[in-house]
Amino acid sequence: MARVLIADDDADIRDLVAFKLVQSGHQVTAVEDGMAALRMVREQPLDLLLLDIRMPGMSGLDVCREVRSAPETASLPVILITARSQEGDIELGFAAGADDYIIKPFSPRELSSRVTAMLTRVDR
Repeated sequence: MARVLIADDDADIRDLVAFKLVQSGHQVTAVEDGMAALRMVREQPLDLLLLDIRMPGMSGLDVCREVRSAPETASLPVILITARSQEGDIELGFAAGADDYIIKPFSPRELSSRVTAMLTRVDR
């Protein structure tokens, strides 16, 4: 069972993602903004972050950069989930340190598969 943090300001997306990941056997914590996500990263051990890019206060890109800059969290897997689908947006996501990038709308089954694949790679 992996410990997954979801940060998205859209409650419907948070609930959908949390439901699917709990259904897959993961322990999920959900927050609605980047500052809360960063607090959770610093306060509890996690196995994976799912971050929306556009959130109030602190963007998912900024959270990702902060996670990557801290030695204790630098290797924490990060998946960005966003409606931003332009090639330049995707490049910015990977440049910020994301390990994967999922474009909204997405299939919950695909999301679960990507999370499983990411966690499998990390366990190796």
